[in-house]
This record gives sequence, C-alpha cells and structure tokens, in this order.
Amino acid sequence: MSDVMYVSKEAFEKMKEELHHMKSVERPAASRAIAEAREKGDLKENAEYDAAKEHQGILEAKMKLLETQVASARIVDPNNIDLAKVSVLTKVTITNMATKKTVTYQIVGEKEADLKAGKISVGSPIGKGLLGKAKGEIAEVQAPNGVIKFRVEDIGI
Repeated sequence: MSDVMYVSKEAFEKMKEELHHMKSVERPAASRAIAEAREKGDLKENAEYDAAKEHQGILEAKMKLLETQVASARIVDPNNIDLAKVSVLTKVTITNMATKKTVTYQIVGEKEADLKAGKISVGSPIGKGLLGKAKGEIAEVQAPNGVIKFRVEDIGI
C-alpha cells in the first residue's frame, strides 16, 4: 500500500481519530479480555481465550492498515484546485455519449467514496478515466461490457 491516498482534511482527521481510538481504547480492552480468559484455566481448551486472541490479531491488522493509510495520505486543499482539469475533490458533470444521460460526481480518495452521495473514487475506472480531462474532452472508460465514452460538461468545486 505504498500508493499515495488523496483525502480531504476532514477524512484525514477522522482516520487519525479512529487510529487513536483503536490504540487507546480497543487495544487495552483486547489485552484485558485475553488476561481474563487466561485466568480461567487450561489454555488448550479455552474457547474464550482463543476468541480474545483472534480479536486482538484482527485489531492489530486493522491498526497496521490504518497506520499505513495515514502515513501515505496526502491532504488535498480545495482552495488550491485547478478547475481547468478534473482532479481530486472536483465536481465533474459528464454525459454518457451512448445514453445521453448526464450525471455529476465528485472525485474523491478511496476512503471517502460513496456512490449514493455522488462521490466516486479517484481509483475507480470512471475516476481514472476522467482524471486530467478538461471541459469538452471525451473520456474513454474501460468497463466490463466494453468502452464507455463520457464528455466532460463542467468542472467545479
């Protein structure tokens, strides 16, 4: 996961808070659960101990992933975005050339993607296809059923 992850300041702060919560609340709770289960006797046949150890392992893996994401995150400032081309945090209105349907998406980092809210990931096929395109340009996006062409109608914040 050495790729740079683009996030808004709010998403970055949320990631840091989640990591802090895991380290300061969830990790000590997992350690206490292991200690309590250990006190109950034979570890070979102690399902509670096994479950507590497994939970701790999953928690440590999640923390490691989140630490990597925080380390590789780059905060994108909306005030410094060039609206001449599609980039992270821009809202882009596109028209599907085949169906003539027009939609507006905001291009966001992977952590913030939410299709229902109109936010698509910069790493998604459409996000990749639109990145760097200017108003009026045609983006060709490779989809499972073939190439889809989108015309960039407008770029904004």
